[in-house]
Amino acid sequence: MVDRLKKGYIIFTLFVLGLVFLGIGCTGSENSKDSFPAKKTSSENAGAQEITLKGSDTVLPLAQAEAEEFMKENPKKSVSVAGGGSGVGITALIDGEVDIATASREIKAEEIKAARANGINPVEHAIAYDGISVIVNPQNPVSELTFDQLRGIYNGSISNWKEVGGEDKPIVAISRDSSSGTYEYFKEEVLHGDEFRPDALTQPATGGIMGEVSQNPNAIGYIGVAYLDGSVKGLNLNRGNGSVAPSPENITSGAYPLSRLLYFYTNGEPSGLTKEFIDFVMSKKGQNLVSEVGYFPIKK
Repeated sequence: MVDRLKKGYIIFTLFVLGLVFLGIGCTGSENSKDSFPAKKTSSENAGAQEITLKGSDTVLPLAQAEAEEFMKENPKKSVSVAGGGSGVGITALIDGEVDIATASREIKAEEIKAARANGINPVEHAIAYDGISVIVNPQNPVSELTFDQLRGIYNGSISNWKEVGGEDKPIVAISRDSSSGTYEYFKEEVLHGDEFRPDALTQPATGGIMGEVSQNPNAIGYIGVAYLDGSVKGLNLNRGNGSVAPSPENITSGAYPLSRLLYFYTNGEPSGLTKEFIDFVMSKKGQNLVSEVGYFPIKK
Protein backbone atom coordinates (compact mmCIF):
# COMPACT_ATOMS: atom_id res chain seq x y z
CA MET A 1 0.00 0.00 0.00
CA VAL A 2 2.76 2.41 0.94
CA ASP A 3 4.70 1.51 -2.22
CA ARG A 4 1.65 2.22 -4.37
CA LEU A 5 1.20 5.63 -2.66
CA LYS A 6 4.87 6.48 -3.26
CA LYS A 7 4.59 5.44 -6.89
CA GLY A 8 1.42 7.57 -7.35
CA TYR A 9 3.12 10.56 -5.71
CA ILE A 10 6.13 10.27 -8.04
CA ILE A 11 3.88 10.10 -11.11
CA PHE A 12 1.89 13.14 -9.92
CA THR A 13 5.08 15.12 -9.26
CA LEU A 14 6.44 14.34 -12.73
CA PHE A 15 3.12 15.40 -14.26
CA VAL A 16 3.19 18.79 -12.44
CA LEU A 17 6.82 19.38 -13.41
CA GLY A 18 5.92 18.64 -17.01
CA LEU A 19 3.21 21.29 -16.95
CA VAL A 20 5.64 23.81 -15.45
CA PHE A 21 8.26 23.21 -18.13
CA LEU A 22 5.61 23.35 -20.85
CA GLY A 23 4.47 26.75 -19.52
CA ILE A 24 8.05 28.05 -19.55
CA GLY A 25 8.48 26.90 -23.11
CA CYS A 26 5.31 28.69 -24.24
CA THR A 27 6.37 31.86 -22.44
CA GLY A 28 9.79 31.74 -24.07
CA SER A 29 8.16 31.41 -27.47
CA GLU A 30 6.04 34.50 -26.87
CA ASN A 31 9.06 36.46 -25.65
CA SER A 32 10.93 35.42 -28.76
CA LYS A 33 8.16 36.90 -30.91
CA ASP A 34 8.28 40.12 -28.90
CA SER A 35 12.06 40.40 -29.27
CA PHE A 36 12.02 40.12 -33.07
CA PRO A 37 8.94 41.96 -34.34
CA ALA A 38 8.04 41.61 -37.99
CA LYS A 39 8.46 44.64 -40.25
CA LYS A 40 5.37 46.76 -40.70
CA THR A 41 3.44 46.17 -43.86
CA SER A 42 2.73 49.05 -46.23
CA SER A 43 -0.88 49.10 -45.07
CA GLU A 44 0.27 49.53 -41.46
CA ASN A 45 2.61 52.36 -42.47
CA ALA A 46 -0.25 53.97 -44.37
CA GLY A 47 -2.02 54.50 -41.04
CA ALA A 48 0.92 56.28 -39.41
CA GLN A 49 0.30 59.66 -37.78
CA GLU A 50 3.88 60.89 -38.21
CA ILE A 51 6.11 61.27 -41.27
CA THR A 52 9.67 62.52 -41.75
CA LEU A 53 11.15 64.71 -44.51
CA LYS A 54 14.88 65.26 -45.04
CA GLY A 55 17.15 66.73 -47.69
CA SER A 56 17.62 69.96 -49.62
CA ASP A 57 18.47 73.14 -47.71
CA THR A 58 16.85 75.05 -50.57
CA VAL A 59 13.55 73.23 -50.05
CA LEU A 60 13.86 73.40 -46.24
CA PRO A 61 12.07 76.73 -45.58
CA LEU A 62 9.24 75.73 -47.91
CA ALA A 63 8.88 72.25 -46.38
CA GLN A 64 8.86 73.76 -42.87
CA ALA A 65 6.16 76.29 -43.76
CA GLU A 66 4.02 73.60 -45.40
CA ALA A 67 4.47 71.27 -42.42
CA GLU A 68 3.54 73.97 -39.89
CA GLU A 69 0.34 74.88 -41.73
CA PHE A 70 -0.59 71.23 -42.31
CA MET A 71 -0.20 70.45 -38.59
CA LYS A 72 -2.34 73.45 -37.65
CA GLU A 73 -5.14 71.90 -39.67
CA ASN A 74 -4.33 68.39 -38.43
CA PRO A 75 -3.19 68.75 -34.79
CA LYS A 76 -3.02 64.98 -34.20
CA LYS A 77 -0.62 64.45 -37.11
CA SER A 78 3.10 65.20 -37.14
CA VAL A 79 5.43 66.18 -40.00
CA SER A 80 9.13 66.38 -39.10
CA VAL A 81 11.45 68.32 -41.46
CA ALA A 82 15.27 68.42 -41.66
CA GLY A 83 17.88 69.71 -44.12
CA GLY A 84 21.40 68.52 -44.87
CA GLY A 85 21.42 68.60 -48.69
CA SER A 86 19.63 66.84 -51.53
CA GLY A 87 22.12 63.97 -51.57
CA VAL A 88 21.66 63.43 -47.83
CA GLY A 89 17.88 63.26 -48.22
CA ILE A 90 17.99 60.86 -51.17
CA THR A 91 20.44 58.60 -49.32
CA ALA A 92 18.06 58.59 -46.34
CA LEU A 93 15.21 57.54 -48.65
CA ILE A 94 17.35 54.77 -50.15
CA ASP A 95 18.13 53.53 -46.63
CA GLY A 96 14.44 53.59 -45.67
CA GLU A 97 14.97 56.25 -42.99
CA VAL A 98 12.51 58.89 -44.26
CA ASP A 99 9.09 59.06 -45.86
CA ILE A 100 9.99 61.94 -48.20
CA ALA A 101 13.36 63.06 -49.57
CA THR A 102 13.41 66.74 -50.54
CA ALA A 103 15.67 67.73 -53.45
CA SER A 104 16.62 70.74 -55.54
CA ARG A 105 17.80 68.48 -58.36
CA GLU A 106 16.61 65.37 -60.14
CA ILE A 107 17.59 62.03 -58.65
CA LYS A 108 20.63 60.52 -60.41
CA ALA A 109 20.64 57.24 -62.33
CA GLU A 110 23.11 55.69 -59.89
CA GLU A 111 20.88 56.72 -56.96
CA ILE A 112 17.87 55.07 -58.60
CA LYS A 113 19.94 51.92 -59.12
CA ALA A 114 21.07 51.89 -55.47
CA ALA A 115 17.49 52.47 -54.31
CA ARG A 116 16.07 49.58 -56.33
CA ALA A 117 18.84 47.29 -55.12
CA ASN A 118 17.63 48.13 -51.60
CA GLY A 119 13.95 47.49 -52.40
CA ILE A 120 13.11 51.20 -52.75
CA ASN A 121 11.21 52.58 -55.76
CA PRO A 122 11.78 56.38 -55.96
CA VAL A 123 8.78 58.32 -57.30
CA GLU A 124 9.24 62.00 -58.22
CA HIS A 125 6.87 64.84 -57.29
CA ALA A 126 7.64 68.35 -58.63
CA ILE A 127 6.29 70.84 -56.06
CA ALA A 128 7.58 74.31 -57.01
CA TYR A 129 9.86 76.42 -59.21
CA ASP A 130 13.03 78.03 -57.91
CA GLY A 131 15.84 80.17 -59.26
CA ILE A 132 19.48 80.31 -58.20
CA SER A 133 20.67 83.84 -57.54
CA VAL A 134 24.35 84.73 -57.88
CA ILE A 135 25.12 87.11 -55.01
CA VAL A 136 27.81 89.65 -54.12
CA ASN A 137 28.33 92.10 -51.31
CA PRO A 138 26.17 95.27 -51.61
CA GLN A 139 29.39 97.34 -51.79
CA ASN A 140 30.46 95.55 -54.99
CA PRO A 141 29.77 97.79 -58.05
CA VAL A 142 29.26 94.76 -60.35
CA SER A 143 25.54 94.23 -61.08
CA GLU A 144 25.61 91.80 -64.02
CA LEU A 145 27.67 88.85 -65.25
CA THR A 146 27.66 86.90 -68.49
CA PHE A 147 27.67 83.11 -68.25
CA ASP A 148 31.22 83.04 -69.58
CA GLN A 149 32.31 85.42 -66.84
CA LEU A 150 30.51 83.40 -64.18
CA ARG A 151 32.08 80.19 -65.44
CA GLY A 152 35.53 81.83 -65.45
CA ILE A 153 35.12 83.03 -61.86
CA TYR A 154 34.21 79.56 -60.62
CA ASN A 155 36.73 77.54 -62.66
CA GLY A 156 39.52 79.93 -61.65
CA SER A 157 40.37 81.48 -65.03
CA ILE A 158 39.06 84.85 -63.77
CA SER A 159 40.52 85.83 -60.42
CA ASN A 160 40.15 89.63 -60.14
CA TRP A 161 37.01 91.75 -60.11
CA LYS A 162 38.56 94.23 -62.58
CA GLU A 163 38.29 91.51 -65.26
CA VAL A 164 34.48 91.70 -65.08
CA GLY A 165 34.04 95.46 -64.62
CA GLY A 166 34.71 95.72 -60.91
CA GLU A 167 37.51 97.05 -58.73
CA ASP A 168 41.09 95.77 -58.74
CA LYS A 169 40.52 93.24 -55.98
CA PRO A 170 40.86 89.45 -55.77
CA ILE A 171 37.68 87.42 -56.13
CA VAL A 172 36.72 85.19 -53.21
CA ALA A 173 34.51 82.44 -54.67
CA ILE A 174 32.16 80.61 -52.29
CA SER A 175 30.31 77.39 -53.09
CA ARG A 176 28.02 74.86 -51.47
CA ASP A 177 29.50 71.47 -50.63
CA SER A 178 29.07 68.46 -52.90
CA SER A 179 26.08 67.03 -50.98
CA SER A 180 23.99 70.00 -52.07
CA GLY A 181 21.58 69.79 -55.00
CA THR A 182 22.29 73.46 -55.66
CA TYR A 183 26.00 72.60 -56.01
CA GLU A 184 25.16 69.84 -58.50
CA TYR A 185 22.84 72.06 -60.52
CA PHE A 186 25.28 74.99 -60.59
CA LYS A 187 28.17 72.77 -61.65
CA GLU A 188 26.14 71.28 -64.49
CA GLU A 189 24.55 74.50 -65.75
CA VAL A 190 27.45 76.92 -65.27
CA LEU A 191 30.73 74.98 -65.29
CA HIS A 192 29.81 72.55 -68.08
CA GLY A 193 32.29 69.88 -67.04
CA ASP A 194 34.91 72.13 -65.42
CA GLU A 195 35.90 71.60 -61.81
CA PHE A 196 35.39 74.26 -59.18
CA ARG A 197 38.48 76.37 -58.59
CA PRO A 198 40.67 74.72 -55.93
CA ASP A 199 40.63 77.78 -53.65
CA ALA A 200 36.83 78.04 -53.57
CA LEU A 201 35.48 78.19 -50.03
CA THR A 202 32.75 75.62 -49.39
CA GLN A 203 29.83 76.03 -47.03
CA PRO A 204 27.54 73.23 -45.79
CA ALA A 205 24.43 75.44 -45.84
CA THR A 206 22.98 78.48 -47.57
CA GLY A 207 23.22 80.54 -44.39
CA GLY A 208 27.00 80.14 -44.43
CA ILE A 209 27.24 81.56 -47.96
CA MET A 210 24.96 84.47 -47.03
CA GLY A 211 27.10 85.25 -43.99
CA GLU A 212 30.40 85.17 -45.90
CA VAL A 213 29.16 87.34 -48.79
CA SER A 214 27.46 89.86 -46.52
CA GLN A 215 30.72 90.40 -44.61
CA ASN A 216 33.28 90.25 -47.45
CA PRO A 217 33.18 92.94 -50.20
CA ASN A 218 35.22 90.68 -52.50
CA ALA A 219 33.08 87.54 -52.15
CA ILE A 220 30.67 85.91 -54.60
CA GLY A 221 28.29 83.02 -53.97
CA TYR A 222 25.07 81.40 -55.19
CA ILE A 223 21.85 80.68 -53.29
CA GLY A 224 18.19 79.88 -53.82
CA VAL A 225 16.27 83.06 -54.73
CA ALA A 226 13.99 82.61 -51.71
CA TYR A 227 16.94 83.41 -49.43
CA LEU A 228 17.67 86.82 -50.99
CA ASP A 229 17.54 89.73 -48.57
CA GLY A 230 19.11 93.16 -48.10
CA SER A 231 22.35 91.77 -46.68
CA VAL A 232 23.50 90.69 -50.18
CA LYS A 233 22.99 91.81 -53.80
CA GLY A 234 21.59 89.51 -56.47
CA LEU A 235 23.18 89.85 -59.92
CA ASN A 236 21.45 89.89 -63.30
CA LEU A 237 22.70 87.16 -65.64
CA ASN A 238 23.28 87.36 -69.39
CA ARG A 239 23.38 84.15 -71.40
CA GLY A 240 23.54 85.95 -74.72
CA ASN A 241 19.94 87.13 -74.77
CA GLY A 242 20.33 90.26 -72.69
CA SER A 243 20.49 90.98 -68.98
CA VAL A 244 17.87 89.01 -67.03
CA ALA A 245 16.94 89.53 -63.38
CA PRO A 246 15.90 86.64 -61.08
CA SER A 247 12.29 87.85 -60.93
CA PRO A 248 9.23 85.61 -60.45
CA GLU A 249 8.10 86.20 -64.03
CA ASN A 250 11.51 85.38 -65.48
CA ILE A 251 11.92 82.25 -63.36
CA THR A 252 8.51 80.70 -64.06
CA SER A 253 8.76 81.52 -67.77
CA GLY A 254 12.26 80.05 -68.00
CA ALA A 255 13.77 83.34 -69.23
CA TYR A 256 16.10 83.48 -66.24
CA PRO A 257 18.95 81.07 -67.07
CA LEU A 258 19.24 79.48 -63.63
CA SER A 259 15.63 78.36 -63.15
CA ARG A 260 14.77 74.86 -61.88
CA LEU A 261 12.15 72.64 -60.29
CA LEU A 262 12.08 71.53 -56.64
CA TYR A 263 11.11 67.96 -55.76
CA PHE A 264 9.77 65.50 -53.22
CA TYR A 265 10.76 61.84 -53.66
CA THR A 266 8.79 58.97 -52.10
CA ASN A 267 9.17 55.20 -52.01
CA GLY A 268 6.50 54.20 -54.52
CA GLU A 269 3.23 56.06 -54.93
CA PRO A 270 2.47 57.84 -51.65
CA SER A 271 -0.30 56.65 -49.36
CA GLY A 272 -1.67 57.49 -45.93
CA LEU A 273 -0.25 60.56 -44.22
CA THR A 274 2.49 60.94 -46.85
CA LYS A 275 -0.16 61.30 -49.57
CA GLU A 276 -2.23 63.64 -47.39
CA PHE A 277 0.76 65.94 -46.93
CA ILE A 278 1.77 65.98 -50.60
CA ASP A 279 -1.85 66.62 -51.60
CA PHE A 280 -1.86 69.57 -49.20
CA VAL A 281 1.37 70.98 -50.70
CA MET A 282 -0.17 70.75 -54.19
CA SER A 283 -3.50 72.25 -53.10
CA LYS A 284 -4.41 75.90 -53.63
CA LYS A 285 -3.48 76.71 -50.04
CA GLY A 286 -0.20 74.81 -50.25
CA GLN A 287 0.79 76.49 -53.52
CA ASN A 288 -0.09 79.91 -52.04
CA LEU A 289 2.43 79.09 -49.30
CA VAL A 290 5.02 78.45 -52.02
CA SER A 291 4.63 82.10 -53.06
CA GLU A 292 4.63 83.39 -49.49
CA VAL A 293 7.93 81.66 -48.70
CA GLY A 294 9.56 83.14 -51.82
CA TYR A 295 9.38 80.32 -54.36
CA PHE A 296 7.11 80.01 -57.36
CA PRO A 297 3.98 77.83 -57.64
CA ILE A 298 3.97 74.95 -60.07
CA LYS A 299 0.15 75.03 -60.09
CA LYS A 300 -1.66 78.29 -60.75
